[in-house]
Amino acid sequence: MKTLKTLSEMKAWSREAHQDGKTIGLVPTMGYLHEGHLSLVRKSISTCDRTVVSIFVNPRQFGPNEDLDAYPRDEESDRSKLDQLGVDALFLPTADEMYPEGFQTYVHVEEITDKLCGKSRRELFRGVTTIVLKLFHLVQPHSAFFGEKDRQQLEVIRKMVDDLNLDIEIVGLPIIRELDGLALSSRNQYLGEAERETAKSLHEALQQAQQLVAQGESSAETLRSRMRSIIEREGQAQVDYISVCDPKRFEELEEVRGKAMIALAVHVGKARLIDNCLIERI
Repeated sequence: MKTLKTLSEMKAWSREAHQDGKTIGLVPTMGYLHEGHLSLVRKSISTCDRTVVSIFVNPRQFGPNEDLDAYPRDEESDRSKLDQLGVDALFLPTADEMYPEGFQTYVHVEEITDKLCGKSRRELFRGVTTIVLKLFHLVQPHSAFFGEKDRQQLEVIRKMVDDLNLDIEIVGLPIIRELDGLALSSRNQYLGEAERETAKSLHEALQQAQQLVAQGESSAETLRSRMRSIIEREGQAQVDYISVCDPKRFEELEEVRGKAMIALAVHVGKARLIDNCLIERI
């Protein structure tokens, strides 16, 4: 596995792969890799000739009071995991490399970024789309792989790719969960033992909502209320949002008809955790 740290090294590697007629898969990450990330890497390796994994804790998607400095990092462990899987290149740029002095150009997808996570994390999606577009230009991938735990992010990236006519396949892969149902996240390491028990209520709430829909419940407000009661019975949980919405536009629904997304964001201790599922009522 080659380790590339500069933009010029990344461009040269990509140019050589293209000249050799190889397809390139990109897995953008912020590191501290877990099985969710690795499922994306395996998919890229199985479908593309060459796989690049980027690790970059992107400062432009963190707000002033968020956990940029505390965000978990373990470069040695990440390298080992990727090397064992057979990744071709690891891209490890610095913040100065990606955002040199005088940087002032951003990419902003409108409307769908104003909802859900975009309400409380104002810096998030502008930072995400900007860094992802930069990575797309540097790596020139044929396919890029993202997890469905960040489903809003996935749809924002798809919208950017569509609107800007980028010839890149965006592949979304299912959420990977712990045995107790908790969605894998690098931020799970913030959780103490009692907080970890509390965090399980997110998946329990989603399951309850799915069961209610299967039993015929169509009121979105009823679903939100039942989920909130499950989460708030845990004294350590603070709800950011509970949403029953359109899975593409993220507009809140009054009634579930056809496909919908149930999504939530909850603060448990120092961790802000997100989870979601898709439902369909015929």
